[in-house]
Amino acid sequence: MPIKQIDYSTKEYAQMIKLRYEILRKPLHIEFDEEELLKEKNDILIGAFDEDKMLGCCLLKEVDKNCVRLRQMAVQNNLQGKGIGASMMNFAENIARDRGYKRLIMHARKTAIGFYEKLGYKVTGKEFEEISIPHVIMEKTLRMF
Repeated sequence: MPIKQIDYSTKEYAQMIKLRYEILRKPLHIEFDEEELLKEKNDILIGAFDEDKMLGCCLLKEVDKNCVRLRQMAVQNNLQGKGIGASMMNFAENIARDRGYKRLIMHARKTAIGFYEKLGYKVTGKEFEEISIPHVIMEKTLRMF
């Protein structure tokens, strides 16, 4: 299962938008808008593939020169729990570390806290509501090797 960085405005990016919509947005009846997607132009876009078919995706957005934020982690429903998300997180952490970031943060859905804790992330704030569902801020210090 290759995991790779993808480019904005490509066929892989179109697959990413579709997967994120199906997994993260459609259940909440939320659409993407052009302005929102335009803000992703400079983000680090990551996809996991089986040949040309996207199995999972996520993106990293710079917060500041030391910190990057994980957003929009999605894995096809029938493939969740098979290690794709963990592999993408490892890939994302390596890219962030290679680019000099020292911390990775996220707004994690409450239902995903256990997944991220297994990968070494810690809850660093109180629960809050975002897009109508409970979230927490989680973070991890990226160790330099």
